[in-house]
Amino acid sequence: MQKAERRLQAILKRAESSDIKQEIISELEIVKKLCNNRKTYKKRSCILIAILSILIYLLYPLKTDECLLEIPFEASKIFRQPEDCSICINVTRVDRVSRISQDDFDQMYAKTGRPVVVTDGTKGWEAVDLFDFEFFKELYTSVAGNQDDRSECQFFPYKTEFNSLTEVFNMSIERSRLEPGTKHWYIGWSNCNDDAGKVLRQFYREPYFLPKTSENMALNWIFMGGPGSGAHMHVDDVRYPSWQAQLKGRKTWYLAPPPECLYKCHRFEVTVEPGEIIVVDTNRWYHQTHILPGSISITIGSEFD
Repeated sequence: MQKAERRLQAILKRAESSDIKQEIISELEIVKKLCNNRKTYKKRSCILIAILSILIYLLYPLKTDECLLEIPFEASKIFRQPEDCSICINVTRVDRVSRISQDDFDQMYAKTGRPVVVTDGTKGWEAVDLFDFEFFKELYTSVAGNQDDRSECQFFPYKTEFNSLTEVFNMSIERSRLEPGTKHWYIGWSNCNDDAGKVLRQFYREPYFLPKTSENMALNWIFMGGPGSGAHMHVDDVRYPSWQAQLKGRKTWYLAPPPECLYKCHRFEVTVEPGEIIVVDTNRWYHQTHILPGSISITIGSEFD
């Protein structure tokens, strides 16, 4: 109880130091009820004050970058809409296709939500040979603006000790080369540096199989690391399906249907080889990755609608 009280006091203190005006708070209906109801017990008042603090956060966004309250991602899954199991019924494997037309891709995979691997997806991309740890390190340490300073930039440390992309690029040369005896690492980040994005897009093209009517978002995700565990089993909180191009290394994907479809659909796995692109609606399919023995794994990806 004392811990809860301390957290409540911290929230109230943040509210006081924010740009929310006292007049706005006083005009809230719930505040009027609290003030007018003299029979309200002290304990009940504390509960309502806590609710009020949350309402302030939800109804009146702060003008600062910090938040009064952050809902953990795991808790947000509680509010997911139930999925239509048609995305996974009768799907027992991930198809591997090549030279697929835009219309066929759209009808068979994009519109159905069925995962697919396009084996010739990166044909002609310079990124397959060019992108490596040193390339990204030189790029992000030379462009203007620090990606770590922008709140909208996401960094995924997974099971490493890193807290930022800057820390990643400061690791020892031996560890970055995955030399024997060095600590395993695997990380990911969303690129939100416009200058870096312009450089990256010089070395890859929009996947040829995406429909002409599709809008491909700017390069959003980069995942990199050595053999071993990658991302844990999870579902993303994104708006659209995504493609992920395996530029280097070999990565096994473990896919599982949404919980409400577990008794109707199958779990399965697929290994993505260098030069191949996997297309998955990661907002609906639960997924986990594992990097196979060999070279470093480098994957780039983006959402498309």
